[in-house]
Amino acid sequence: MTAAFQNYHARMQRVLDYIDRHLDEDLDLDTLAGVAAYSKFHFHRHFTAVFGVSVHRYIQLAVMKRASYQLAYRDAQITGIAMDAGYEAPDAFARAFRQRFGQSPSAFRSSPDWETWFSAFEPLDNARSKIMQNFTNDDVTIRDVPTTRVAILEHRGDPATLGATIQRFIAWRKAAGLNPKTNPTFNVWYSERRPASPADYSMDLCVGTDQPIDAHGEQIKPGEIPGGRCAVLRVVGNTHNLEPAALYLYREWLPASGEEARDFPIYCQRLSFFPEVPETEAVAELFLPLK
Repeated sequence: MTAAFQNYHARMQRVLDYIDRHLDEDLDLDTLAGVAAYSKFHFHRHFTAVFGVSVHRYIQLAVMKRASYQLAYRDAQITGIAMDAGYEAPDAFARAFRQRFGQSPSAFRSSPDWETWFSAFEPLDNARSKIMQNFTNDDVTIRDVPTTRVAILEHRGDPATLGATIQRFIAWRKAAGLNPKTNPTFNVWYSERRPASPADYSMDLCVGTDQPIDAHGEQIKPGEIPGGRCAVLRVVGNTHNLEPAALYLYREWLPASGEEARDFPIYCQRLSFFPEVPETEAVAELFLPLK
């Protein structure tokens, strides 16, 4: 990657980071052009050319993504969510939300149509993937980790329905009193992020706990994440898609390191969560178990 391209890359990344951190503000073209250090007359064309969506649509999608997370995974009042999304009246927010997802905010909260949601945010996901995180060997550490006892909720099948499994997992954690601040959150992947057949997608949602498990009617089972040596890569921002970080570990770091992977899947620990923090500030650590 040339120095000029790296500079261009960094300028566009600054814009995405700025948008994520200032969703509650008036994100006008002049301001964003200044963040990118581009002429305001050309910035919007640069943005569309790089990300495949206009600045305005990108911001709309980012705002609605945060709102949908607050509806599905948090207990915030709909009126407050509407105001956070920049709508003075809940009715206006409801109309915009229904237009985007085919459901009212209250209907989405009670029974989300996750496949429609998944499709609606594909342009945002694609846009974010255009700016790839650049990792180096210096970003990877080798750590001896202890065995962690966990409670597991399995997700098997189409990743478009993962949101429903996450909802069940969060509801069960609340019922069990396992707060993310006191009990660590892990994801263990048994398949790639987008397998050829969506039915083959397979991952476990896990929470660390040494206590006896009360399933509260949910399909929760006990298990453990085995201890041992792991290559650890810390990812900040865009933690909903850890595939690029995983591919870096497998394609570049592992062959150059002389290490050999252990017989346990790659997994992550989630240290901070969107929407509590802007997406650009979410943190996860990716663990590649080593022999």
